[in-house]
Amino acid sequence: MRGFLFAAVLHALVPGIVQGTEPEGTVERIDSAVVLTSRAGESTPVTFSMVSKEELRKANPINSLPMSLSLQPSVIAVNEGGTGLGYSKMSVRGSKGSQINVTLNGVTLNDAESQEVFWVNIPALSAVLSSVQLQRGLGTSASGPGAFGASVNMSTSSVGQSPFGNVEIGYGSYDTFTATAAAGTGLLPCGLYFNAAYSKGITDGYIRNAYADVQSAFAVLGWMNEKHSLRLTWLMGEQHTGITWNGIDLVQYAKDRRFNTAGMYTDAHGNIRYYDNETDNYMQNHLQFNYTCALTERLLWSNTFNWTRGDGYFENYKPADLSGNYGFDTDFSGDFIIREALLNDYFVFNSDLRYKSDALNVSAGVNLSRYDGDHIGNVLWSDVLGDSYDYSSHRWYLNNGLKQEVNAYARAEYVPLSWLTAYADLQYRGIFLDMEGPEYGVSLDYSTQWHFFNPRAGLSFSWNPRNRAYFSAAAGHREPSRSDIKAYIDRQNEDVGLKPEKMLDVEVGYSYAAENIAVSANLYFMEYWDMLLETGKLSNVGYAIKDNVDRGWRRGLEVSFGWEPLQWLRADANVTLSLNQIKDYVFSLDKISYVDGEMTWTGGQHQMRFGRTTMLMSPSVSGMARLAFSPWKGIASNSLKTTTLAVDGKLVGKQYLDNTMNDDSSVPAYFVANLSLSHEFALKGSSLGLGLYISNLFNNMYYADGWAWNVYNVDTKKTESYPGIYPQAPLNFMFKVSYRF
Repeated sequence: MRGFLFAAVLHALVPGIVQGTEPEGTVERIDSAVVLTSRAGESTPVTFSMVSKEELRKANPINSLPMSLSLQPSVIAVNEGGTGLGYSKMSVRGSKGSQINVTLNGVTLNDAESQEVFWVNIPALSAVLSSVQLQRGLGTSASGPGAFGASVNMSTSSVGQSPFGNVEIGYGSYDTFTATAAAGTGLLPCGLYFNAAYSKGITDGYIRNAYADVQSAFAVLGWMNEKHSLRLTWLMGEQHTGITWNGIDLVQYAKDRRFNTAGMYTDAHGNIRYYDNETDNYMQNHLQFNYTCALTERLLWSNTFNWTRGDGYFENYKPADLSGNYGFDTDFSGDFIIREALLNDYFVFNSDLRYKSDALNVSAGVNLSRYDGDHIGNVLWSDVLGDSYDYSSHRWYLNNGLKQEVNAYARAEYVPLSWLTAYADLQYRGIFLDMEGPEYGVSLDYSTQWHFFNPRAGLSFSWNPRNRAYFSAAAGHREPSRSDIKAYIDRQNEDVGLKPEKMLDVEVGYSYAAENIAVSANLYFMEYWDMLLETGKLSNVGYAIKDNVDRGWRRGLEVSFGWEPLQWLRADANVTLSLNQIKDYVFSLDKISYVDGEMTWTGGQHQMRFGRTTMLMSPSVSGMARLAFSPWKGIASNSLKTTTLAVDGKLVGKQYLDNTMNDDSSVPAYFVANLSLSHEFALKGSSLGLGLYISNLFNNMYYADGWAWNVYNVDTKKTESYPGIYPQAPLNFMFKVSYRF
């Protein structure tokens, strides 16, 4: 596939990516307008890449979307359970999930309170997507929490010209089973179309209790003609997974890297037991209605209404805990089973107006959103109170978060000369937050509002078809999340002192593309003030606790390379070299001592001062290389030409689990390779595909993520670090069979 060599060359190249294109047979008419407001165009001077539906289809069926994007420049994806199914997360240039804006058809998927996207809630999303655009840096303005490191803009809006159907079944290591079925009418003569898809994924996972039972469903009913488009989209995601967020320490890692402490307790006879319902359960339904109208040949108006309903809980066994932690008036110590639940509604209205001529492309829009979420804590059982106690009469906590936002933007691209594009993007965000009610015995009553102005501007130069360069500068602001505010209240027991974070992002890029080779490079300077940075600590439910850092930066060079020397051979590679640093960092640790061998808090904190230090979980080097062989592509006239063997490898440099550059709490550099072999039999009017996927080809025993808890021992005058890490699976495989018509 040579398409990527001829696409918009300011994009960073990665293997198998068709830059800015859709699969053959796709109708890109008026209905595609809904996703264009949050996406960069071919000449927009921001750093981005496109992933097509075809490449998503070829990915390992166990992979969540973050794992499928892991070969993109500056992207690092990991899975808590050690495989690709279940809890997955990604970082881009070191920016974590809460700093990555994710949109589906122009509507943000980020949870309004945590600002995270929990990919396990939308499994097998790749099966319903027509394309994905990954923007690195601040990118273009978008609805919802502002991008503070990257954006993932996903689209389901493309309509095929013909009816289709497909079924995929996969099976692999750790009793992993995946199945996906999809069908659609294509665009009917009357303008109607209907598509539907369903997926199911089951796995035992690599580490203990990392099982996952997930499913998703998708349906879209639409109608369009040359001037109007109506579309109703429903997306459902449901997860039932074991809890894996604890991680394990290095001592236990050396003994049994599949160990997991979740649900562990000691029974009355001193035997180690595990609670069999240590689980996380959540269900989301997304309902979107879009109307798009071509007012004139040059003027387009698009409106989207979205309602997302979320409902779920996680359940924990808490051994040897205190009753006061769960709101009981009587003091006692014992074992508890607790359930913490969420119930939320998220309403969004987007309206965008776009004008396009040969020299000018202008768009403006408004986004209104309202998130109303209840947080509920219940005690299900206690060994002291026994089975006869009426637990329904005791509610541990109930609190509510109401977050409303007004977002307005105006963006323009002007082409004064054939080789020059000027770009400007202005965004206003108004956020209004109200929290009320107790949690863990602490009042979360808190109200505030933020008002942000985020300007962006840049120039793009294309002096001939093979060369392109761009420059851009963008300012961004981002509010603290609910978990940030809650953690601060829990620790400080005083007014919230967290500040919104600010960033200036400067991007400079150059690309060259010829018939069989493409090279791109870009420099980025992401300068932060009052950055909310993880301390390395986790809250009781696995959230990373953050504090403001006065000054920090992420500065780097990204280079990508694509070469097709022969019709049957392709080579792709990218590398990122970066500095991710904090200036004048102060690290505060709780003081402890040991009394009769037991750790005891002495009160107060010890402060460690660093003139300059490296940010946690931000490697200074990362990169990948990939070779793809299709030995019969140019000589065979039958299905042998589809046979492809691909080998890729991902290198991630050393990462620290906190901001102290402590080697005792770090993730060593690792390299992991994967192999895939695919073949597609051409049948009459259909095709039968086979795929073999081998992950961690060289059986590398490594861990890719973690956290660290640090204390200061007043007796030894030394820091003690207690890391928790997430081991990744050794060599494992998946096999896939697909049928398409």
